[in-house]
Amino acid sequence: MVQEHGLPVLAIDLGGTKIISAVVSADNQVLLKDYCLTLADEGQTAVINRIFSGIDTLLGQTGLLPSQMGGISLAAAGAIDSARGLITVSPNLPGWRDVPLRDILKGKYGIDTFLINDANAAALGEYGCGAGVGVNNLIYVTVSTGIGGGIIIDGKLYSGACGSAGEIGHMTIDVNGPHCSCGNVGCLEMLASGTAVAKEAIERISRGESSSVTDIVRGKIQDITAKEVGMAAQDGDVLASEIIYKASSYLGIGLVNLVNIFNPEMIVVGGGMSKMGDLLLEPARQLVAARAMPLSAGAVRIVTAKLGEDSGVLGAAIFARQQKLI
Repeated sequence: MVQEHGLPVLAIDLGGTKIISAVVSADNQVLLKDYCLTLADEGQTAVINRIFSGIDTLLGQTGLLPSQMGGISLAAAGAIDSARGLITVSPNLPGWRDVPLRDILKGKYGIDTFLINDANAAALGEYGCGAGVGVNNLIYVTVSTGIGGGIIIDGKLYSGACGSAGEIGHMTIDVNGPHCSCGNVGCLEMLASGTAVAKEAIERISRGESSSVTDIVRGKIQDITAKEVGMAAQDGDVLASEIIYKASSYLGIGLVNLVNIFNPEMIVVGGGMSKMGDLLLEPARQLVAARAMPLSAGAVRIVTAKLGEDSGVLGAAIFARQQKLI
């Protein structure tokens, strides 16, 4: 008979675009995956039914009953109350407020279920089996549509007083900056995220500035994303290079703050923007070297994440095992 510590975990990464469901083994290997679109605009019930469908598909493929799993663990963006199992509010899920998703899943499948913020889950994933293996003090920063993060201190996820620590994207960088959806102004997310990069590119090209980004999107300027801006910058496009450098500089200031406050051994940068590699990270590294406290600046490495889209499900599985001690 398989002992409980050897049971696989059903892990789900609930994103704004897609839902990734996975069976994760006791040694943190992704054994099976299922994908579906989130389609959050269709409402809460439709999204939850898609989560059910992903879990049911994986159970069918493994031939196992829910009781033969070590638990279900779900990572989701937004303000997550892990202790009570609530999605209190999420930018990816319009209209979701205080949704007891943990208990909804537990009620259907009858096994231990856990809920964690997606960036915190990614931090655990990179710490446990990614870029941060062997590093006891690290910060994970995801730079994508938005900016989020997770903090590992002495080998443990730091959650804060009410589970909302790590909102790195909402540190104030420019007190006179643009308004953020969180209600503040000048947040890092509004200055260095993929959304911010795309917005500036659209605005500047719409004003008549020339860029190869226009050719990449075949003249459909409103379709520009950070991906196209990064592609153009890699090829030496001046406007795109300026935009990426500006975003990287803002990111660097955010990292300086993190280095001075937490003195981490490593900062792991993930998310879609991290695929730009040194184009994004090298200016940020230079700012950290120039502006952070010298002792802390000398101790930190700033690297790209290794796990890609698997970081969320792997971290969710690690979180479940930590909660159950399995």
